[in-house]
Amino acid sequence: MSGIANTIARSSSTSTEKTPKTSAPALGALQGSLASIREIDPGLIDDWGPKDRLDEFTAVNAEDDDEGFEALKNSIREGGQQVPILVRRSKAAEGRFEAIYGRRRLKACRELGIKVRANVQDVDDATALLAKGLENAARRNLSFYEKARFAEAIQTAGHESARVRQVLNLSASGHSHLTKVTQNVPSRVGDLIGAAPKSGRPRWTDLAELFLERKLTEKVALDLLTKISASLTSDERLEALIKEASKRGTKASSGPHEITPMDGVVIKAGRGSVSLSVKKSGTSAEFANWLESNLEDIIKRSYAEFTDVNSEDDK
Repeated sequence: MSGIANTIARSSSTSTEKTPKTSAPALGALQGSLASIREIDPGLIDDWGPKDRLDEFTAVNAEDDDEGFEALKNSIREGGQQVPILVRRSKAAEGRFEAIYGRRRLKACRELGIKVRANVQDVDDATALLAKGLENAARRNLSFYEKARFAEAIQTAGHESARVRQVLNLSASGHSHLTKVTQNVPSRVGDLIGAAPKSGRPRWTDLAELFLERKLTEKVALDLLTKISASLTSDERLEALIKEASKRGTKASSGPHEITPMDGVVIKAGRGSVSLSVKKSGTSAEFANWLESNLEDIIKRSYAEFTDVNSEDDK
């Protein structure tokens, strides 16, 4: 990756496109040569992999990105696309490609009606995922919340926690902080807030705590967000929600409350205990059998992360 980027950078120093600065020795297979760069019809390229950021083309998350995207498109229109995107040949359809990174450049070329310059590499999922994470770090840091959602998407795609930490360069405690937010802040609420690029872990943790303590529910949060001015930035929307929820927080339920993260799985939390039940029939049958075999290790790892996080926070 860095080899090709450096070659392109030397060929033109006037473009407003930013060349990745990250050195990636682990991705030597992606360095290649200029021979691997092709011009491809954008219509032949499909998105690939876990979503790495909230949709930067929505109104909610447009405070910085709309202007940046238009600048990128104008740069490509006037001076051509200087930095290639990274693609691989599709495993599902002959003659098609999968975009590993460079979605904004790909969209710009689509809108301009021109072919996109792409570095075509045959890489496996693990290498592609690592490249996606490294390119993010080199270009524009993900916000804390985008990083949390990206970590969640990677695991949902079937990758282990160790892979998440490798891609996002996280410690076990750092990963736990992200997980706390995605496990407690409903995704629909996060979508309405947006990336909040200036808000870090403390404010998102404050929001997660409001949900965790039952001072805020998804319904109340969505209602509050619909009343907050759409002209506010995502950071301001987050602050407004926390302020309003802290002031008007819903009453905690006197009895146990239930969470159903997926079909057949129920988590009950009350004053004295937390319980988990998974049906050994229907769509959750295979998961129930797997969980029965792995639950002890999962609990031990979770407890180790919990003690690690809390010992770090006490410093």
